[in-house]
Amino acid sequence: MPTSRPKLRAPRKDLLSVSDIAEILPALLKRASQLKGMRRSGRSPPTLRGRNLAMIFEKPSTRTRSSFEVAMNDLGGHAVYLSPREMQLGRGETIVDTARVLSRYYDGIVYRAFRWQNEEELARGASIPVINALDDREHPCQIVADLLTLSERWKGRFSGRRLAWVGDGNNVLHSLLLGCAAVGLDLVAATPEAYRPWPEIVDRARKLAATHGSEIRLCTDPREAARDADALYTDVWVSMGDESQEAERMKAFQGYQINDELLDLARPGAFALHDLPAHRGLEITDAVMDGPRQAIWDQAENRLHAQKAILEAFLGPGRAPSS
Repeated sequence: MPTSRPKLRAPRKDLLSVSDIAEILPALLKRASQLKGMRRSGRSPPTLRGRNLAMIFEKPSTRTRSSFEVAMNDLGGHAVYLSPREMQLGRGETIVDTARVLSRYYDGIVYRAFRWQNEEELARGASIPVINALDDREHPCQIVADLLTLSERWKGRFSGRRLAWVGDGNNVLHSLLLGCAAVGLDLVAATPEAYRPWPEIVDRARKLAATHGSEIRLCTDPREAARDADALYTDVWVSMGDESQEAERMKAFQGYQINDELLDLARPGAFALHDLPAHRGLEITDAVMDGPRQAIWDQAENRLHAQKAILEAFLGPGRAPSS
């Protein structure tokens, strides 16, 4: 019996920001949930048969690379990993020239970059979709998995729920701000004053939240953020590329740890999230990571199912036209 192809269509050629999928986030989450159920029953649909995906990773990866490769394989496509050190890109070929060539071979490009400007340059030069697998501004694919995890725990209802972020105002928080705003989920982010999220991202998220009836709030006190929250989310204090700031960051983030005491301030049934890899004993304790009040491993698994929905939307039939 032939498998029906999804009707979900990406609104733009590229996925560089959560803003690019804000209008289809609910549909993406629904499709990811469907694909998760299919895989668990052993019947992943070959909706990307004949499609080829190039994956350029400037930074190390476990979950992102594995989930994209397995997702393409499950959906009948093929993924090729390209290390910049082994490409002409690493010997001086321009990003635009690389994009033009890869557009002749592949149906899409996943790019994990140090700089968001490079992400945008690759997208401008490519005639095929470019999917942001992380840069210094955003991590949009992660947030689709996060929202899928929260939706599962909360039976698909975001309204009236509150998510607390505790830690760095980094790329993950930027995408989370936009993602929460797009689905009507309240978000309170506690960061040190010197490590707040970018103002332009916050402004964009607040405008989006206003149209969906949710609230975006910033503070500096982790206890304030955790109080009455339904879930707590954290990330590493020193991200890839920030190693030179390690000493000052370690000092600034003291007190921003998710532990049992902080979780006790949240609502009954609240749980912890972490996008991984975690530095156990720093931003989160072993007791929380290995205990019953977390959804971290579901969150990690959901990268696979979120990636499938994203790939179908951007590489499948009916995708947004090239621009």
